Amino acid sequence: MPSSLRLPSCTLGPLLLTACIPQQADRQPTYAPAPMPTPPPSLGADAATAQLAEPEPVWTAQQVVANARTVPESHYVVQPGDTLRGIGNRTGAGSEMIARANGLTPPYQLQAGQQLRIPGGRYHLVAEGETGIAIAAAYAIPWRRIVEANGLEEPYVLRRGQRLLLPDALPAGATSLEQRAAAFRIDIDDVLTGGQPATRENAPAAAASTRPRPLPADKPIAQPGAFAGSFAWPVPGTILSRFGPGQSGSKNNGIDISAPVGTPIRAAADGVVAYAGDKVAVFGGLVLINHGSGWVSAYGHASRVDVVRGQKVTKGQIIGLTGDTGYASKPKLHFELRKDRAPVDPLGKLPPA
Repeated sequence: MPSSLRLPSCTLGPLLLTACIPQQADRQPTYAPAPMPTPPPSLGADAATAQLAEPEPVWTAQQVVANARTVPESHYVVQPGDTLRGIGNRTGAGSEMIARANGLTPPYQLQAGQQLRIPGGRYHLVAEGETGIAIAAAYAIPWRRIVEANGLEEPYVLRRGQRLLLPDALPAGATSLEQRAAAFRIDIDDVLTGGQPATRENAPAAAASTRPRPLPADKPIAQPGAFAGSFAWPVPGTILSRFGPGQSGSKNNGIDISAPVGTPIRAAADGVVAYAGDKVAVFGGLVLINHGSGWVSAYGHASRVDVVRGQKVTKGQIIGLTGDTGYASKPKLHFELRKDRAPVDPLGKLPPA
């Protein structure tokens, strides 16, 4: 296995998101959203550029060099003028991990003579533009395990020069890097927590545009403000599959709504597009919108994606057209809501029929 890994779609591909395959409907009730016009979208200037949905996900743009360094468990005595970042650079351990190991909190004030525990392990040094997904793939480690090991938090944007602790546990039955790479999978949570490129500290945030102009691959999306609104139905239609366990035991993290191919999909609330594309096999055309305050909505199986990563959208705005792409046996929209990464039943947040 080479020490570096570029992630074109054909290399990992397809990147399978683990998600439910909705159950067949059995006389499910019809939930009609509040009446709203859904004519075919006018192909004006903005709609014409909407065909420019990102051809590749951002995690394929930056080559990741597997530069992990093993750091032994040790102790360090703080010297005058030391900073936590400097101690991390000197020892090779992540400064964030040193802070966690010693119960330090911002602004991380240190005292000369203070003894710090340096947590041992393998650490990857993050380069500008790298994404969590690409780093995880380079080491064939599930990204969610790296998130947990490092205590990463929203907005999940890595810092250039950050050192990430890499868990070493192997999947059951996997004894080599090649076997681990073959078992590598991502899901929606991975895209939300590991799909933005690393940036230098204090770099200015990219401004969210209302026009579908692709955001540079080295720029993370602008973070939306606090969410204080409500959610609207993305399409009208019959509920094919509800939230939760299905008859086969598989869990549906959202709902599936029957809709003819080409039905306009509308944003459920204001927000910023975190992902838009068709490179995720399970969902085909997929849009993820960050609404702020930990709220995210997902729209899968689209036949056309009309928005791009980093684009600002408004409630009710057309973001694509329904279809039967991905693992869909019939035309439908797979719709999810998540709060702080946890799936939430959309029927409890949408207006009543």
